[in-house]
Amino acid sequence: MSQQYQPIFVFEDTVRIYDTDAQGIVHYAGYYRFFTNATEKFMIEKVGIPFPIVNDEFWFVIVESHATYHKPAKLGDRLTVTLTPKALSKKVIRFEYKISTRGELIVDGYTVHVAINPKIWKSREIPDEILNKIFTP
Repeated sequence: MSQQYQPIFVFEDTVRIYDTDAQGIVHYAGYYRFFTNATEKFMIEKVGIPFPIVNDEFWFVIVESHATYHKPAKLGDRLTVTLTPKALSKKVIRFEYKISTRGELIVDGYTVHVAINPKIWKSREIPDEILNKIFTP
């Protein structure tokens, strides 16, 4: 069964020289910068917390990432990054992304983040007030 993709956050960015290879095409790792920037902006603007280090006892760490490349982006392209969070548990969030330029999908992917207590490097639950802000449209 296919689930409808309904982004709850949209982030605009521009391809910079440091995102590209010698031919002016975005290097595959460059797309993760766009994923990270969208997530960081979402967490700061919508949820109201710093990201990924919330405080001395609460961090988010990436444990998995994936991207599928459909078409290349080039130096100077204006990108639209959409983000949709999915709760995998009270400790784990998956952020799904779609990146497009000129209305055309070029990359989609995801990152999986686990909440941890960095003092003991163990997973911890995400407080309900933060989860509620993440998943309220």
